Amino acid sequence: MKKIFIVAVLAAVMVGCKENQAKQDAVVMQLRDSLNSIITQKDNELNDMMTTLNDIEDGFREINEAQGRVALAKQGEGTNTKARIRENMQFIQNTMKQNRELINKLKQQLRESSFKSDQFKRALETLTAQLEEKDKQLQLLRDELEDRDIYIGELGEKIEDLNTNVATLTEESAQKTETINTQDKQLNSAWFVFGTKKELKEQKILVDGDVLQSNFNKDYFTKIDIRIDKEIKLYSSSAKMLTDHPSSAYTLQRDANKQYILRITDPQLFWSTSKYLVILVK
Repeated sequence: MKKIFIVAVLAAVMVGCKENQAKQDAVVMQLRDSLNSIITQKDNELNDMMTTLNDIEDGFREINEAQGRVALAKQGEGTNTKARIRENMQFIQNTMKQNRELINKLKQQLRESSFKSDQFKRALETLTAQLEEKDKQLQLLRDELEDRDIYIGELGEKIEDLNTNVATLTEESAQKTETINTQDKQLNSAWFVFGTKKELKEQKILVDGDVLQSNFNKDYFTKIDIRIDKEIKLYSSSAKMLTDHPSSAYTLQRDANKQYILRITDPQLFWSTSKYLVILVK
């Protein structure tokens, strides 16, 4: 009888040990999954910020090149020279505006990111200072060009035909610049919407399980610039892509509130299949 009792006790102990081990293994696996998720999220956040940083640096490089073209053109004379200077100055101003927007975007990304780095903050401060310095340089360049224009006028562009040609070239240059800017915006524009099944059906975006197949309400979509807007907060713990976009070009990650954020890691590839994005949320 004693032997039976001892065997029963040992069996109970062994079963208990196995159950404890199973629980420990489950906790370890859960912890490992959580750590992997955190690492992946940090990698994605860092990649997004590095992409924005590279875009800003490219912008400054293009501004420097345009400044060089203006400096070279200032040595020449004639209406064509003035037109080239105006075009390059317009390009510089547009690129400065884009860089300012990208720097603000990078500041927001850094504030919202779980990735904290003093070195990255210092780099952002350097970029901000560089932008301010470029603003000063641009203002000096504007003043110098205004003085030059006055000087040319005093020398006497006295021939009426020449004045007419200058006005015509200025108008054509403005029209070309406007056309280029319009085309550029169109090429880099996209539209997104997220909503519940009921909301999407009401706007005819989702009809009988098909997406964007009928006369849907385009005004319901939000327009974005794909060069700048690479992150969309969905404010929902449930999100499903309804339009077709390459999975390698984006990630869906949860924030601290367990709500999804769409991060577009490769904008050109992501929007190559469709300039419209539809996401179903609950």
